[in-house]
Formats: sequence, structure tokens, C-alpha cells
Amino acid sequence: MGPEQDACPQNVLSALQSCGISRELIASRSLALQDEARELVVAETGEDGREHLLAPAAAKAWRELRAAAQADGIGLRIVSAFRSIDRQAELVQAKLARGQPLEAVLAVSAPPGYSEHHSGCAVDLTTEGVAPLEEEFERTPAFRWLSANAARFGFRLSFPRGNPHGYAYEPWHWRWA
Repeated sequence: MGPEQDACPQNVLSALQSCGISRELIASRSLALQDEARELVVAETGEDGREHLLAPAAAKAWRELRAAAQADGIGLRIVSAFRSIDRQAELVQAKLARGQPLEAVLAVSAPPGYSEHHSGCAVDLTTEGVAPLEEEFERTPAFRWLSANAARFGFRLSFPRGNPHGYAYEPWHWRWA
């Protein structure tokens, strides 16, 4: 175990235990502990009225990115933004309860305490005409625009193909800073 593992907060350890995730598994995937954002603002309100929260600087950068995309004829919407450690544990537990093996769950969901969404700096995005959180997002003008322009606003694709953390390719998941 590295020093980061030894410094794992009790709430994260409890959440991992509730999901049956060992600290050894975390270490084997070189996952970075993510601090939960302390200050959040509404970055966008979805068509369903759901408020998507981000850290203030990330929200500002998101609004600038979205406006630039819109100016270029590209529509982008947030599917998911900030997610607490407890909510992440609930999502993992629900998948396990549906009978999904832990390995399959952790290919598409970060263990609680290790999701970039905890930071308030990560967004899952979609655009018109594609199902949210599907690889087909990669074939959209929105993804091409993000690939060419997101870095100007401090955003980067977190989980490209073959990423070292064992996550499936997520063309919709972008992190600020």
C-alpha cells in the first residue's frame, strides 16, 4: 500500500467495504483518491429540471465551452456532473444487486471515493440524436468539436481507449483542469 492508501478517509473505506471493493484492487488500477468538492454551484439545469452541480471555476469554464460550441452550431448538454461518494456507492451497489459482476461494474463505474465526479470538475455530456453515455457519442460533430476545442477551456477527455485505469472508453466524460 502506498501512503495515499493509508490516508484513505473513513467514509471512503466504509463505502468501498459496502461495495466489496478491496484496497488492493484500487492500488492495482492506480486510481487516484478524489476529494469531494466543498463548494458547488448550478452549472446547468437539465430539461427535466435536474440541477447539475460543479465547482465554481469548472462551472464557469463549462458555460464558456458550451457557449463557444453553440456559436459553432454544436449543442452540448450535461448528463451528469457532481456526484457524492455516497451516491457513487449507491450506484455501484445497485449494479451489484442486479447481478453484475464487480469487474464489469468497475469497468464503467469508478469505486466510491475515486470518481472524478466527486471533484465537481467532471461532466458526462451528450448531444441531440444520441443516447446518453453510449460510445456512439464518439461519432458526433459534438465529440469532434470537443476533441478540437475542449482544451482551450481546460477540459480533457479522461478515459480514452486503453486508459491505464481499466475503465471502458468514455467519449462523453470530460474533466476540467
